[in-house]
Amino acid sequence: MKILVTGGAGFIGSAVVRHLIQKTDHLVLNVDKLTYAANLDNLVSIDQSPRYRFEQADICDEAGMKELFHAFQPEGVIHLAAESHVDRSIDGPRTFLETNILGTYSLLQAARSWHNISSTEQQERFRFLHVSTDEVYGSLGAEGLFTEETPYAPNSPYSVSKASSDLLVRAWQTTYGLPVLISNCSNNYGPCQFPEKLIPVIILNALEGKPLPVYGTGTNIRDWLFVEDHAVALVEILLHGQVGETYNLGGNSEKRNIDLVHEVCRILDRLLPDSPHLPHDSLIRFVPDRPGHDQRYAIDSSKIQRELGWQPSVTFEQGLEQTVRWYLENRSWWQKILQRGHRHDQRLGTA
Repeated sequence: MKILVTGGAGFIGSAVVRHLIQKTDHLVLNVDKLTYAANLDNLVSIDQSPRYRFEQADICDEAGMKELFHAFQPEGVIHLAAESHVDRSIDGPRTFLETNILGTYSLLQAARSWHNISSTEQQERFRFLHVSTDEVYGSLGAEGLFTEETPYAPNSPYSVSKASSDLLVRAWQTTYGLPVLISNCSNNYGPCQFPEKLIPVIILNALEGKPLPVYGTGTNIRDWLFVEDHAVALVEILLHGQVGETYNLGGNSEKRNIDLVHEVCRILDRLLPDSPHLPHDSLIRFVPDRPGHDQRYAIDSSKIQRELGWQPSVTFEQGLEQTVRWYLENRSWWQKILQRGHRHDQRLGTA
């Protein structure tokens, strides 16, 4: 297939592109605006492939998206381009509404334009996979799991923007007959994650002997999914999922934030026995909680396991060890980001 991936220079998007080029025979067009969290260094392992092409473009540019669709003639779309950091959405919600809602609208219109003039065979093959988040479901209590039938109850500007884009995608199928699928995933972690998210922030701060910030009392719970497992799942959904269906993706790895931070510190203590900052958990500092911080997310992934045979390939312990080792062995990757002026120790989202 010819597959158009939006946001393919980002954390999850680059994992999807690498998987498609390294593990399949599909052709890939990577469309990315190259905003602050995008990084073409994520793709150096595959960017010389004759099956890979990159186009710097903004998904909010409806006319530009239509031109790309008509030129590339994709048979599948994996839509990952999005603003994704909750703290940034608290400080500046407008960008999230523009990219996540209006950008998805522009992409749906471009896909619809191309789908309408395609041949019957092309129309039958075409699929549009919209990648979303479990945060659209809101906050869970101590018990239960999010399923594909859980009502939406988003609580942050980020999750509201993603919930809105999910509903747009559904409406474009119902109203215009566009063959769509939706996935809602739990928290991702792994190599190439921009150092504003919890795990890379903890790793980089620990290496520098800086405080390890934990929001509130650290009792908020998240389900963690290794990014490379997520990439495999998304390709499976695009190729074999049932059009019109939603698939929840989780790692079966619920962890309290404070327990996750302690585990990262234990791995660093073991891998860096000569660090001047041992034990690294002595650097933990509790900070004022994020406004509207959801207490618990947990995903029921039984539908995709049952229908498509997908399940996580690594345990959380294995994936976390791989992740910590990657940041230790690829310092030049994140040092370039810091040299561009990003501050991983800067607090955002205090409202």
